[in-house]
Amino acid sequence: MSKPDYYEVLGVSKSASKDAISGAYRKLAMKYHPDRNPGDTQAVEQFKLCAAAYEVLCNDEKRAIYDQYGHAGLDANGGGSQFHDVNDIFGTFGDLFGDSIFGQFFGGGRGRQATSGNDIRCDLTIDLHEAARGVTKEITFRRHETCPTCNGNGSKPGKVPERCPYCGGQGRITQSTGFFSIQTTCPRCRGAGSIITDPCSDCRGSGLIPRTVNREIKIPAGVDTGTRLRLQGEGEKSPEGGLPGDCYVFVTVKPHPLFQRDGQHLICRVPIGYAQAALGAEIEVPTLDGTEKMPIPPGTQNNDVITLRGRGMPVPRRNIAGDLLIQVYIEVPRKLKPEHKELLRKLADLEGEHLLPERKNFFSKLGDFVSEFFTEKKEHDEKKDKE
Repeated sequence: MSKPDYYEVLGVSKSASKDAISGAYRKLAMKYHPDRNPGDTQAVEQFKLCAAAYEVLCNDEKRAIYDQYGHAGLDANGGGSQFHDVNDIFGTFGDLFGDSIFGQFFGGGRGRQATSGNDIRCDLTIDLHEAARGVTKEITFRRHETCPTCNGNGSKPGKVPERCPYCGGQGRITQSTGFFSIQTTCPRCRGAGSIITDPCSDCRGSGLIPRTVNREIKIPAGVDTGTRLRLQGEGEKSPEGGLPGDCYVFVTVKPHPLFQRDGQHLICRVPIGYAQAALGAEIEVPTLDGTEKMPIPPGTQNNDVITLRGRGMPVPRRNIAGDLLIQVYIEVPRKLKPEHKELLRKLADLEGEHLLPERKNFFSKLGDFVSEFFTEKKEHDEKKDKE
């Protein structure tokens, strides 16, 4: 497939001046900029094509090769476009052209975008009831803020940073290789374009000092250990004037003495007596809202689970909740009064005459096992005697 004519891409004539080419590219870059065309892949491709055309036509040597030999000449001399995605354009364009129109039109300053400040972390511990209902908590963390002594410029009061003599205040230095102009960050000022000769005694020239900050954060109902919440813009400031970072709050929910959590469900083990399990009863059980009475059906077995629907933890951002699972276990008393022992003996005698189905089945199998064991042992002994 033949490559499009770069003059036609920018809508200029072959005799157009650099100013005319820059003006044409300015309009097209604004028109097809990804921020103005979210999700439009065709606009992104056109944006990349316009950048490739501008890269060639604004450079005298590249333009001369292109005018004489076209795209084949650029490819043969290694001057074809190296843009593969939008990030290449945002990053590489500043390196190739210094104070390019990207810096002028899209807020890049000296042809590059200022980086955001660093994110910070804060840990917060809450109890299960706070996690169930949601709560507003105050958190405390440390971050760097603008030094009040120097107002953030890093110099002593009455002094100002001086222009970097190494890069002339550009923040970058240029190296030429053939018809390419490669720019790198100035090693003296590290891209700031200025140097501090008389640093502030409070911040030591950084322009920032550590501060303890208190903020309120709303914890939504249903959070669990490991939940991460973001306080946008509450992180470190950007040293390049970009957006501040964020503060990420990591939540830990303390273990509860009665409830064990399983996702959005709660499990509570409740002891009951033998008579309650056999005859049925009404017992008091704990819930997140207090205590309430719950029936125990007759014949309840050890570790049976009774489910209270919707009485567990709420599901974040949904109007539903998990279940409360009451797991009962039969508690055997270690000490008995004489009258209790007498009643249990009578019960044991009664159960001996009227064995329960499961126990009767077990003892039947036990009898068969014992009978088979002794039969095999007798046969083995007789065989051994004959030998």
